[in-house]
Amino acid sequence: MSLGLILAAPASGSGKTTLTLGILRALKRRGVRVRGAKSGPDYIDPRFHEAACGAPCLNLDAWAMGPERLKSLAAGPGLLLIEGAMGLFDGAPPDGKGSTADLAQHLGLPVTLIVDASHMAQSVAPLVQGFAGFRDDAPVTGVILNKLGSPRHEKMLRAALAPLGLPVLGALHRQDGLSHPSRHLGLVQAGEHPDLEAYLEAAADAVEAAVDLDGLVKLAQPLPQDAAATPMAPPAQTIAIASDAAFAFAYPHLLRDWRSQGAAISLFSPLADEAPQQADLIILPGGYPELHAGRLAANGTFASALRRAAETTPIYGECGGYMMLGHGLVDAGGARHEMLGLLPLETSFAKRRLSLGYRRLSAAQGPFTGSFNAHEFHYATTLKAEGPALFSAKDAEGTELPQMGLRCGGVSGSFAHIIDRAL
Repeated sequence: MSLGLILAAPASGSGKTTLTLGILRALKRRGVRVRGAKSGPDYIDPRFHEAACGAPCLNLDAWAMGPERLKSLAAGPGLLLIEGAMGLFDGAPPDGKGSTADLAQHLGLPVTLIVDASHMAQSVAPLVQGFAGFRDDAPVTGVILNKLGSPRHEKMLRAALAPLGLPVLGALHRQDGLSHPSRHLGLVQAGEHPDLEAYLEAAADAVEAAVDLDGLVKLAQPLPQDAAATPMAPPAQTIAIASDAAFAFAYPHLLRDWRSQGAAISLFSPLADEAPQQADLIILPGGYPELHAGRLAANGTFASALRRAAETTPIYGECGGYMMLGHGLVDAGGARHEMLGLLPLETSFAKRRLSLGYRRLSAAQGPFTGSFNAHEFHYATTLKAEGPALFSAKDAEGTELPQMGLRCGGVSGSFAHIIDRAL
């Protein structure tokens, strides 16, 4: 039987990711068949999940995906441990749709609440009681206390929570070295962590010493079975996708969809100056091209191959890939780098500006025609964008937004990351 459990928190910064990774690795060391998932559109945490437990990790996005799609993706062997996003009830405006609590409702799973108790004592009780009683369809069945200051602090917290009757499954004291290094767009990617294995082992050691893993696993509930969901059709039958530290943000569930319907997918590395294999479509996913702009600009084999391919083959870019298709990119230091020159686009990180939120997209042309649910998250400023747009767009509240992206012949792209077909 497949079981599932959600790890959530009252707010961001509570230590969900570190604890999730430690639990995944600790359970793996015990021989438990465990896999991870991430609530919402985050690309980075799932790759850490995979490193921690050795199993593929997918995104489960209750805003962008319907209930049957979520159930179908969650299905699989062993124990599924889902890391929540932001606070338990935080989602898209105006009403919080797509929150971790919504995911718990759709999958029928209980929640273990991770509480940053570093700045509280007895006040932990009304906080936990409020979260536990707020929605019956997102039941909080256990608590893990995090960032404690001392054994005395732990004793006070446990005493305050005892009348609630919820099991306190763990109490982790503050430890140096268990926080992620970060950059402007979130965490450093798993492949860039300076000593990932040592970090994961240290997190697992901390969890083993402080968390009742057996008690945690006993809280897991059966996952829905036999969910039927239509996968997203491949945009072409042979697809070459850029894949390296500069272009790492391709959703695994979409690649799985396309492969399941017979699409052949090949990977190539622009950072290694590789040319794509011959394909019906070339995709440059999102990532961090701005951190590698000088190297990418100097990689002649990659650039020449893409410019030649653009004469006969559709090319599509998302976010970082979209910027790579432009004429130039200005890095955070103010230096301009020549990009591929396939779209009349200039972008800059010299003056950062946050663009963030869910998007509903529609396109009549390009490799992705129809309506899609997507997400936008970047700090790039558009200096110039000339030509026909790729998508019409609305935000999560249904408000019309300026058209997104560009089309130029068979080359197209935008800052949006497509998550799934619109419901």
